[in-house]
Amino acid sequence: MASVSRTALFGKIHKILKKYHKPVSPPAERTVLEHLLFACVLEDARYELAEEAFAALRHTFYDWNEVRVTSISELSEIMSAIPNPRSAANRIKRVLHSIFEELYCFDLEEKRKNNLGPTVKWLEKMDGTTKFVVAYVVQSALGGHSIPVDAGTLAAFRVLDLLTDKELAVGEVPGMERAVSKSKGVEFGSLVHQLGADYLANPFSPQVREILLAIDPEASKRFPQPREPRPEPPHAAEVASPHPVTTGRKKKTEAAVIGPVVPEGNTAESNTDEMKPAEAKKVVGSASTKAAESASESSASEKQHVKPRKAEKAEKAEKHSQAEKAEKHEKRSAEASNTPSVSDGLGKRKPR
Repeated sequence: MASVSRTALFGKIHKILKKYHKPVSPPAERTVLEHLLFACVLEDARYELAEEAFAALRHTFYDWNEVRVTSISELSEIMSAIPNPRSAANRIKRVLHSIFEELYCFDLEEKRKNNLGPTVKWLEKMDGTTKFVVAYVVQSALGGHSIPVDAGTLAAFRVLDLLTDKELAVGEVPGMERAVSKSKGVEFGSLVHQLGADYLANPFSPQVREILLAIDPEASKRFPQPREPRPEPPHAAEVASPHPVTTGRKKKTEAAVIGPVVPEGNTAESNTDEMKPAEAKKVVGSASTKAAESASESSASEKQHVKPRKAEKAEKAEKHSQAEKAEKHEKRSAEASNTPSVSDGLGKRKPR
């Protein structure tokens, strides 16, 4: 893109953005340090949300040294109004640590009196500052001409074909300060920041797309494409059951057949699929009654053949007593036969 067309395009951006947004001027009563810390909060956030978070930060803590020693998690909770409070809290803590380690105080008003070049280099070397933070401090506190752009503004400029992918990665918009005069720099910077914050919050917003198309009708070719929704996984019950669920008259008939098992040879159960539900219920009912009758007959016959336990015990005891009597009688008869008689003793005499 030629420099003339680029300059004309920046002028068109300024004119169109004034129809949708109001320019924001930084408060003149803020100190250099407050401008620096507010820039850490404002990056990638809307103005109203950044002002709310910055006010909460100032009213919660006694001084900036207390903020310096506070954890990032606690600072994030206090600045929860902005989209990414943890990144802002990290920038604030690092900036405060860097200033305190170098100056042992938080007074930066002397930087207004110094030359702009050395002050800009000092800000760039400071731990925690970004290109957006440095440009905002130069424009708002030091009176220099530098238009701050953050990630949302760069992404919107890429859709408008104002920079290449390489320039987007570097984070610079070449020729912007030359195309926009210093007198319009603060107003233009606040307008493009609002566009970038809205784009970063929702790049598919109808108002954002309307603004981009009003600036460049061919920007629709470079709009980000929405992600397609992922297909939902199948239900767990469908995955677990390998057999399809039966429906219709067959399912009802199978539900009616559930009951006592029909004896072999009876084909009533196999024929119920072809019968009507009422006929199937009759067949199953008759089969169940027959099964119940056969079961009762078999239990009755078993009761007749089984003797009570008391009778068995009495019979065993009687047999045992009879066996004992017979054994005693045999012993007595054996003893009687083995005893010698008197006649036998007299008949057997010794020889002389």
